[in-house]
Amino acid sequence: MPRDWANRLNRWRYDLYAPLYDKLAQGFAAHRRRSLGLLNPQPEERVLLVCAGTGLDLDFLVRCRHLSAIDIAPGMLATLRGRAAKLGLDVDAREMDAQRLDFADASFDAVVLHLALAVVPDPRACLLEVERVLKPGGRVAVFDKFLPDGARAPLWRRAGNLLARAVATDVNRRLGDIVAVTKLQRIHDEEAGFGGFFRIALLRK
Repeated sequence: MPRDWANRLNRWRYDLYAPLYDKLAQGFAAHRRRSLGLLNPQPEERVLLVCAGTGLDLDFLVRCRHLSAIDIAPGMLATLRGRAAKLGLDVDAREMDAQRLDFADASFDAVVLHLALAVVPDPRACLLEVERVLKPGGRVAVFDKFLPDGARAPLWRRAGNLLARAVATDVNRRLGDIVAVTKLQRIHDEEAGFGGFFRIALLRK
């Protein structure tokens, strides 16, 4: 599917999911906390949340003073802005394509990619953009579902992925393949549930 059409589909379906998203994704709170703990953003650092959704990560970023958040779905961002207001956070929240970030080079000290790389139509383009807007020495926190590097999806997983992609996400992407198109270094990688189906990784520029 062409990227623009895939973006339109994602915008439509995530606007549709927005009222239910918190209930669907609240089970990942511990994983978000763990990932952001590894990222360890400091109060004065500039932090970007890509595919920020309804802002569930904001609960763990309350000491950060320079937060930006982007998502392709206006409905998600509306909920995120409400959450930020309740937390007393000033968040620069913008509707934006994660594969074409409208930020200058080397704008951020840290980037959060939670449940993002399995959703965007072109995860390599997304990570290349993240690399571009990241300052030298900057970090990227990744939490998502991945195949093990070098592994081929078994038949049942390939079949299940047809339904998963129709609903929202691709479960058969490999993090190593995505990172390989960049110069980012994977400095940490750990299982994050369901026998390694989910993973948490930390990348550095």
